[in-house]
Amino acid sequence: MLRLKPGFQVLARHAGFRARGLTTVNAPRSLRRATATLLIGGASTAIAAYFFLPDISRGAPTCDNIPLSPSHFTPAKLVSSTITSSGTKILTLAIPPELLPEESDLFAPIWSVFIKDDDIQVERPYTPLDGVDENGNMKFWIKRYQHGEVSRWLHSKQVGDIIEIRGPLKTWSWKDDAWDEIILISGGTGITPFYQLLRAVFSGNPSFQGRITLLHSSRTLSELPPHDILDPLLKFAQHNPEKFRLKFFVDSFGETKGQSSIDLKVHKGPIGKESIRGALHSVSCFPWWRGLFSQDSDVSDRKILFLVCGPEKMVEAIAGPYGRNYSQGPVGGVLQSLGYKSRQVWKL
Repeated sequence: MLRLKPGFQVLARHAGFRARGLTTVNAPRSLRRATATLLIGGASTAIAAYFFLPDISRGAPTCDNIPLSPSHFTPAKLVSSTITSSGTKILTLAIPPELLPEESDLFAPIWSVFIKDDDIQVERPYTPLDGVDENGNMKFWIKRYQHGEVSRWLHSKQVGDIIEIRGPLKTWSWKDDAWDEIILISGGTGITPFYQLLRAVFSGNPSFQGRITLLHSSRTLSELPPHDILDPLLKFAQHNPEKFRLKFFVDSFGETKGQSSIDLKVHKGPIGKESIRGALHSVSCFPWWRGLFSQDSDVSDRKILFLVCGPEKMVEAIAGPYGRNYSQGPVGGVLQSLGYKSRQVWKL
């Protein structure tokens, strides 16, 4: 059975209404045939417009002489491309330093840029690992997906090629004293916004007094984040033991090629209820007898925030599916079973 997109269904319903208004059982056959042809032609035009007319982002101009902005695309040069594992690369893009925006608050602790595939005019958001430096360099860890148009296109680019970007766009805003504890849960390249956040917190925000725990999952050891990400994270944990912990999980140990030199404890299995409960520092602050009545009592009153980013199936299992058009939607999955509410959970 053919299933139509919501907008498509509106067009179909509208066409059906018009058909019933224009034709009658007793109308001449020639009139009915002409009317049907008109309706089919009109519906085809509407369908074509729905699928092929450019959206606002596709119509954004390219500007090479004004600062980087979400309202237009800026040419950036690919200055390095390094394979980190099977199917992933570290790509570094550079824009002229004079095109960096002067407003520093645009670069929130978690922000991204859209990268456009010039061949098919499709764009996708990507998170610069280290933000942007004074020379306009932005570094990305990007996985090549079989059905990912932009990721496949990016993996085909050579050093020296020009790639168009627009942004920055804030993904999530940091608040120093809003949370006593933040739990970051990521899968695959979903760790990139969390790396960006942690780097901002532990490199440029020493006044933070809360506690952050990162739980990250990869399919195999060889698909763990590269040294560019792992090494700084391990240093953050070493230098801030009271403020930052991290724990890695894999579905299968598989081959260790590319990661054998990392002294890292990795747990086998998915990130589940017990893993999350064990990561919560505040749980140990309650007297033992409270667990006799409700193991997860009063969780909605704690100043705890969960940020979740990764493959959709993982996000759904941990925090429930996204809402329509990737809105937050209700909390579900493991976090719902633990009693957490929408104000304590954010899906990136």
